[in-house]
Amino acid sequence: MADNSKILLSGEQADEQIQIDPKVIEVILGIAAEKVDGVAAMRGNLKSSLSRVLGRNDRGKGVDISLDADQALTADIYVYLKSGSNVPVVASKLQRELKEQLRQMTDLVLKTINVHVVGLVFSEELDTPGVTSELFPEDKED
Repeated sequence: MADNSKILLSGEQADEQIQIDPKVIEVILGIAAEKVDGVAAMRGNLKSSLSRVLGRNDRGKGVDISLDADQALTADIYVYLKSGSNVPVVASKLQRELKEQLRQMTDLVLKTINVHVVGLVFSEELDTPGVTSELFPEDKED
C-alpha cells in the first residue's frame, strides 16, 4: 500500500508544483497490468474483496508503490497468470508496459518494477489431466 506522502512534479514555471497521490499511480499501474496478455487477474486483499462485494472496483489492488530516500519510485506488482503463459516473457512485458504507461500519463519514471507471480489460473479447457506447460522452454537452435 502506498504511504501518505505525495509525489511532487515540477511544472514548466519555477513556482508550479503538482502533487500526485501514490494511490493514483497504483490505479494507473493496476489498469495497465490487467491489459497485458497473459495476466489473468491481480492479487486482491481484504479491502478490495469487500469493495467488490459492495459493487465497487478497487483498481489499485495488486500494486504497491514505494519511494526510496532519493524519491525514486518502486512498484511491486502481484499477479495471477494464465496457465500456459511464459512467465519471464509476461513479466518482462509487464515491466515495459507499466513503465511506459506511467511515463506517458504522469511523466514519472519507475526505478524498479518487481513482478510477483502469486499463482496460475487454469481455464476449463486446460484443466485436463496430462496437460503440462513449460515455464522456461528451452531455446531450440537450428
